Amino acid sequence: MGDPVRGTERWRQSAILVGLEFAVFAGVYLADWSHHIYISKTPYLFALAWLSLRVRGLRWRDVGFARFLNWPTTIALGVLAGVGIEATELFCTQPFLASVFHEMPDLSAFARVQGNFNWLAGSLALTWTLFAFGEELVFRGYLMNRVAGLFSNARVGWAVALVLGNLAFGISHFQQGPTGISENVLDGAILGTLYLACGRRLAVPIIAHGITDTLDFLLIFFHRYPGMHF
Repeated sequence: MGDPVRGTERWRQSAILVGLEFAVFAGVYLADWSHHIYISKTPYLFALAWLSLRVRGLRWRDVGFARFLNWPTTIALGVLAGVGIEATELFCTQPFLASVFHEMPDLSAFARVQGNFNWLAGSLALTWTLFAFGEELVFRGYLMNRVAGLFSNARVGWAVALVLGNLAFGISHFQQGPTGISENVLDGAILGTLYLACGRRLAVPIIAHGITDTLDFLLIFFHRYPGMHF
């Protein structure tokens, strides 16, 4: 008879399990594209990530849910990175991509935030839960580690994980059109690089992501976001 403990461990590390997870991941995307998911697919992807970690005997801390060095450094780096990402997007990447695709990102889903304090408050609450915490835990913490694990976490594996993880992150914003998808791929690449540069710790990317989206919503609220005229 085989050793059940070793059998369980082989299952946890098997390519079959990875394939099943990626199939479910893709299925959530297909459901979203078919308008069968409301508000956000992030909770479903988060549940998949959590289940994967539990099956493999891991915790969120094992994929980087921790601060970088200390909290003052973590917060300062996160804020600076978030402001830098927003400035780069508004003044560099977005104008360039808009000239390539001949359209601004489609942010019509957020039009109700303009001048409406209640919608602003709700959007900021989602920013720091679904978007900052949720998306960073899913795309940087779970997905990048899962892809890199296919390469035994070698340097090439993390390079592939950075590329594929941020393609998935960009495509997840398909409602925003080609300009929105492309700029989110680039923003995700910056957040993924931050994750790696911080020793694969998520706190700095989480704060940076939250700051960037907060600035977006504040600009929308005050009717100052480029190209939004609703």
